[in-house]
Amino acid sequence: MVRTGEPPDGGWGWMVVLAGFLQSALVFGVIRSFGVFFMEFVGYFGELAGRVSWVTSIGIAVLQLGGPVGSALSTQYGARPVVMAGGFLSGLGMILASFATSLTHLYLSIGLLSGLGWALVFTPSVASVARYFAKRRTFATGLAVSGAGLASFAFSPLFQLLVDTYAWRGALLVVAGISFNLVAAGALLRPLEPEGKEMSMPEAGWLRLPAFSSLCRPRLACHRPFLLFAAAFVLVDAGYYVPYVHLVPHARELGFDEYRAAFLLSSAAVADLCGRVAGGWLADRLAVRLVHSLTIWTVLTGLSMLLLPLGQIYSLLMGLCICYGFCAGALVPLQFSGMAEIVGTGRIMEGIGLMQMMESAGSLVGAPLSGWLRDVTGDYTASFIVAGAFLLAGSLLLFALPNYFSWTHSQLCSTDPPQPWEGL
Repeated sequence: MVRTGEPPDGGWGWMVVLAGFLQSALVFGVIRSFGVFFMEFVGYFGELAGRVSWVTSIGIAVLQLGGPVGSALSTQYGARPVVMAGGFLSGLGMILASFATSLTHLYLSIGLLSGLGWALVFTPSVASVARYFAKRRTFATGLAVSGAGLASFAFSPLFQLLVDTYAWRGALLVVAGISFNLVAAGALLRPLEPEGKEMSMPEAGWLRLPAFSSLCRPRLACHRPFLLFAAAFVLVDAGYYVPYVHLVPHARELGFDEYRAAFLLSSAAVADLCGRVAGGWLADRLAVRLVHSLTIWTVLTGLSMLLLPLGQIYSLLMGLCICYGFCAGALVPLQFSGMAEIVGTGRIMEGIGLMQMMESAGSLVGAPLSGWLRDVTGDYTASFIVAGAFLLAGSLLLFALPNYFSWTHSQLCSTDPPQPWEGL
């Protein structure tokens, strides 16, 4: 265990960033590339796009809904064992999915079991990065979450090759093996506690119950800036994941072959990687409030998604996908760094966990709604327009944050526990 009064802003923190990079690659890289399996499930089970969309949507929703559980377990046992357990569950879910005989089987294996594993991985990993860094927090967070972009670039064509070689059942077994590497990533999370906060195991045992009781009485549930911030991202998440579920089917319907369609996701993933690093780097250096930068990137993400249906030729669609990927990537590190400024690093684990739980409502509805719109209208035009509108609505809600129109750089909250209706 590392003992320190202040975040070290380096040292072993860079290994924690590496762990975050690996978890974002092996969680969101897999989620974003699952559009390759979408067409296989539609064909094999003979179901409509709306019903098949629930497979990924449930997984994302459980990931976010289980955020507070990951937070509470990490508070009690530390991030390392929790993340390692989550990595095991995520791989196990993929193995069970390879034997699926119905969509319900996929809902339970990928949606519920792998989703729970992802929940135990994501929140503790991101919160650990936030705790290790202060001055370079946004940049470090950007590096940590950039793994999703790099993995998506590799996974989309890889998954398509696996499906063509081994069919979807064999491909899921390989994906399971890839997911088990989350266990190794979790082993890198060395505990970091403020000086004087270490507890013996018997003393820690008495706090088990209080850690979980906070799930029922979260203090942040009365914190107005937190609630506004989280509500904005409920709307954002209702549209954010739509391209990663429906972009490949959309491209296939336009007449592009499966590999060209998968390459669209790969190109968006590279742009996403660049956006995450660039967004975090710029946020730490520009004389612009973080919340303002976050609003700009969210608006640009929504606009780029609204324009996706205009890409009727491959080159134009590719350009729009790259624009979407870069903007969507840039807003991610700002979201989590913004949470640290709103609730303080001492409550970052609870803040991210509770925000993820609230976001699950948007993630659960987004992809199935888009699939339903496709089934009703016959194409994905309305799906992308509605998804983009959700992101724009979320950006508008950020304007309601207290002191939003103040241009001064001030601490968004004190290190003390936030009080109800505390301003920014």
